[in-house]
Amino acid sequence: MTRHTENGDGADGTDGSHGDGGPNDGDRRGANDAQRCGCGGTDGTPQPNVPEIGRDERPAIFVPDGGDEEGAGAGPSETDGSAAADAPRTATDGGVESATGGSDSTELDPDAYDPIDVFPEGDLDLRDGADSCYKCTSCDTSCPVAEVDDEFPGPKFQGPEQWRLKRKDDHDIDESITSCSNCMRCDDACPSSVPLSQMHNEARGQFVEEQMEKLSLEYVRNRILANYRTSARLASVVPRLSSFAMNFGPARWAMDKVLGIPKEREFPEFATTTFREWWRDRGGAQIENPDKRVAYFHGCYSNYNTPEVGKAMVRVYEHFGYEVMVPPQKCSGTPMFANGMLKDARRHAETNVENLVEAIGDGADVIASCTSCSMSLRQEYPELFDIHGIEDVSDHTFEALEYLRIHEDLDGALAESDGPGDEQSFAYHAPCHARNQGLARQAVETFRDVDGVEMEDVGDSCSGISGTYGWKSEKYEKSMQIGEEMFDHMEDAEGEVGMTECPTCAMQMEHGTGYEIEHPLQLLEETLVA
Repeated sequence: MTRHTENGDGADGTDGSHGDGGPNDGDRRGANDAQRCGCGGTDGTPQPNVPEIGRDERPAIFVPDGGDEEGAGAGPSETDGSAAADAPRTATDGGVESATGGSDSTELDPDAYDPIDVFPEGDLDLRDGADSCYKCTSCDTSCPVAEVDDEFPGPKFQGPEQWRLKRKDDHDIDESITSCSNCMRCDDACPSSVPLSQMHNEARGQFVEEQMEKLSLEYVRNRILANYRTSARLASVVPRLSSFAMNFGPARWAMDKVLGIPKEREFPEFATTTFREWWRDRGGAQIENPDKRVAYFHGCYSNYNTPEVGKAMVRVYEHFGYEVMVPPQKCSGTPMFANGMLKDARRHAETNVENLVEAIGDGADVIASCTSCSMSLRQEYPELFDIHGIEDVSDHTFEALEYLRIHEDLDGALAESDGPGDEQSFAYHAPCHARNQGLARQAVETFRDVDGVEMEDVGDSCSGISGTYGWKSEKYEKSMQIGEEMFDHMEDAEGEVGMTECPTCAMQMEHGTGYEIEHPLQLLEETLVA
């Protein structure tokens, strides 16, 4: 099939227009084209009421074997030498004649063409999603990494374009996929609902599994960051010593030089009593209520570093009469997705799904105090894994404040309260993963009418840390550049206390401004329970 360029030239350099060809072969082809499409005689004069075949609308490529391009699709009269061979042929859909008898044909002959599977299905078949991309670049303009990193090609390339490339030809995954922070803002920006973050997760996993050197310091560093639960569990055996050692100047310098963990970052302190230890010591749930049950997915950070958030969640929910369950659990997998460690993530997911499904069977909904954890259970689990019961977990998972706003008269309870006591002003940042769940302004809306509380939204920019992204030396400066807008808005706000639902956003907010950071559940506890 001849492909035509903008000036009408064929791929072989010959003219492809109807009657304007060169001498000899070009003239003959121009005459035949004119007769075949019915657009005129050999001089190319158009005939009335007959559509003209466009320059790129040549006879269909799906035609039976056994004839050249000019004879393909010819009727019996042409093969038996009849004069009807020279009769004009009316164009069908798209200006070409179908191998099965034209656009009016009701019978499809499977022998008339050879179907080609251009994109063979893999474990994750995202053909429909890739085909939905029409290259509007909304994802690229929303990407915080692309804004500060000129070498990062953006979500559109990392998603549908790279997905097509690596299935049509034997292409390696581009190394730039490791610069994606997994903030997932591109999902929210796409008007066509292309599963961009799902494509990124698959590509990153394939890159790490097949192309990254497993003995490299980068892989070792990423594996440590991705499996924070393992490090935190070990550090919590001697929490005070661990907190001192990890923030000791020479140790931070060595980690920067050897592992690529930036010396500028301060490691969060480990709690002397983890949340699960506190839960065990208090004797578990203080309320039994089979009609109002929730299973708390506390995640790694609330267990090992900020158990006060988990305690606030339990007390607030018990205030509303809920029986709180704390099932066995592992990491949600969020840092593993961001680092391409999909096998690690699946192992953790299997444990989580098994225990959460059991709790759901007992009448509980799943509550997470971290928006990245709720995003993982809700969206990334069913996108990436086929574990039995995973859809049930997705359907029953909520963020903690979101659930109370749905099922309780939270506004009424806050209106009846006396407020937190002292007047307080907060600079609130909505995490990217909260925005992706439609929860961008929930804290502002919840507390805006509470006496003694002033809640100021510091804008829709990304904090820049994006989980483990900002914990890599080569990404540190970029993460701080991304966070500059948030830092400026926080400093312009009335309050000098920050608020967010994401623990790593809290790290970045404190790191960039020096402000103390709280979780909305802590303010709820102070307002309703204390």
